[in-house]
Amino acid sequence: MTADGARVRALRAVQVVDSHTEGMPTRVVTGGVGTLPGATMLERRAAFEAEQDHLRTLLMYEPRGHAAMSGAILQPPTHPDADAAVLFIEVSGCLAMCGHGTIGVATVLVETGMIAAVEPVTTVRLEVPAGLVTAEVEVVDGRAAAVTITNVPSFVHATDVALAVDGVGEVVVDVAYGGNFYAVVPAERLGVGLDPSDEAELIRRGTAVIRAADAAVAPVHPEDPRIRGIEHVVVTAPGDPGGSGGDPDAAGVDGRSATVIHPGWIDRSPCGTGTSARMALLHHRGELALGTPYLHRSFIGSRFLGRLTGTTEVGGLPAVVPTIRGRAWITGTGTLLLDPTDPFPAGFLPALGPAPHPSGAGG
Repeated sequence: MTADGARVRALRAVQVVDSHTEGMPTRVVTGGVGTLPGATMLERRAAFEAEQDHLRTLLMYEPRGHAAMSGAILQPPTHPDADAAVLFIEVSGCLAMCGHGTIGVATVLVETGMIAAVEPVTTVRLEVPAGLVTAEVEVVDGRAAAVTITNVPSFVHATDVALAVDGVGEVVVDVAYGGNFYAVVPAERLGVGLDPSDEAELIRRGTAVIRAADAAVAPVHPEDPRIRGIEHVVVTAPGDPGGSGGDPDAAGVDGRSATVIHPGWIDRSPCGTGTSARMALLHHRGELALGTPYLHRSFIGSRFLGRLTGTTEVGGLPAVVPTIRGRAWITGTGTLLLDPTDPFPAGFLPALGPAPHPSGAGG
């Protein structure tokens, strides 16, 4: 039944709060899914991928989503120190970690009252498949003004890897981990710019790099083999002259990038896990000291402010602890429905066609 009294037939109803983080959407699922099976969020992710991936595509693909859609499904935590748990979903699949999504989820939790807002800072501890992350929500007049997340430890997996990239030729890339594995390559090596007008060529060349890097490197997390593979590439460029671009909160180090994601879209935000991976690589090369602000701009000009707060180890590898500061805004709330006669019960993308549904119909 709708607000005006009209009857609506639906096989499934999912409650959502939509938001965007520096231009990148996060559809936060607040109801209609239930608790996923599993003793950890990695186990829950595996169960979801095996049994309910049609729900991901229903929420992310057209007609309810689009080719650059991203989301997060709230869950009760399994970790004793977590306030909530999150399964990150997007067009490409289920992620171990999502930086912009964490900022979006923390903003939604505070601004909807699911977690009580405390000024000046509300601390939200989130359990994600990659581990436990902390979000410090800056609260002004009851609203989330900005969020700083402490990400999982990030590290360099490989440097100076020569790839044979279809349609481009030989390209040398680095591979780093910031919650997901990333190939990192300067835009000049791909012969492409980083303006929005370059989007189609960035996607074409970036996805070719992803395929080549995943085949050649096949990275596996040293502490959990369930985290593996490359589905992202950070195409980088230097920042503005002067480092901070005039930002009073940043000084000395600045960069631009476009994060291309399988199967073919670009993150509208500067990408939190991609920023973490890039900062780990810069630190590895001696170009970013601990505590130095790092202002990272996306290809649409939105910003994250990163810092490395310390060093650690991951599976014997040297690693750094990154923080990312950004902003998110709630854009809508509602209930998404699946009509029993809908010809696309798991959604579709024009490039891929209808997504498969286990029953061949809705529900």
